[in-house]
Formats: sequence, structure tokens, C-alpha cells
Amino acid sequence: MQFNEAKNKFIQTWGALGSQWGINKTMAQIHALLMVSPEAVSMEEIMEELHISRGNASMNLRALMDWGIVYKEFKQGERREFFTAEKDLDELAVKIAKERSKREIKPALKVLKEVSSIAGDASAEQKHFTEQTTKLYDFVLKADNMLEKATEMNDNWLGRLVIKIMK
Repeated sequence: MQFNEAKNKFIQTWGALGSQWGINKTMAQIHALLMVSPEAVSMEEIMEELHISRGNASMNLRALMDWGIVYKEFKQGERREFFTAEKDLDELAVKIAKERSKREIKPALKVLKEVSSIAGDASAEQKHFTEQTTKLYDFVLKADNMLEKATEMNDNWLGRLVIKIMK
């Protein structure tokens, strides 16, 4: 397999995986392209490489920057904007985990807390509903707390040491 074929296969596969993880295919493809590019890439190069419109590229780059996994880079003497992705995979995983928690887990916890604390006639069906949603809330909260602890490990010296040993 030649380099360009391998690069294209990686970008296409990362795009397909992205759509399974809940982000759009183009956003994942842009991230893949930037991740494997040794230098910052201009929006025009992204558009050309992925065969997408300026609006599509712009919207998805903005979303990736909101996630904190893509950065704008300025080059001396250039009017164009250049973009690069987070290259440190540990840092990338932490940022994605934090963002997914904020966007997905926290809203789910809010709903579970709300629906598990309903008042009413206390029928058998309602008691069962309340018990199950309370258990689910507790489980999701524990999972979110574990995720938070894991992402915080990277912020302290002991956590970094544990991660280094695990590698």
C-alpha cells in the first residue's frame, strides 16, 4: 500500500468511526487529516484533500476547536489560517473524555435525577420506575466520577507516574 492510499484509508476509517462515536463524519475526517499531518494545514488544503466546501470545513474546524483538540496556528507573512491537531494522545483522550462528559453524561445525569425524584400516588409501577432510575443515576454518576478521576490523573505528578509505568 502506498502512502497516499494508506493516508486516505486512515482518514476514511477515522471518519466512519467518528460517526459511530456521535460526531459527524467530516469532523472526524478533518481531525484525522490534521492528526497525521506533520505541519499545520490551511483550510484550503483541508477542503482540497477532503473534497468539502469552505462552509463545511469552517463549521467543523470551529467545532473541533471548541472541543479543544484542534488549534489555529499563525504563520509569519501568511494571510491564510492554518490548523493543527493535538498530537499528544494522552492529552487528546483526556480532552475528548471531558467534552463527552460535559455534552452527554452531565445532561443525562440531570434528567435521571429529575425523573427519579417524582412525587405521586406511589403505585407499584411508580416505585419500580423510581428504583430503577435511581439505580441508573447512581451508576452513571459513579462512572462519571471515575472518568473525572482518570482525566485528573494526568494533572498530578503521581497520576503521570502511574500512566508512564503503564506504558
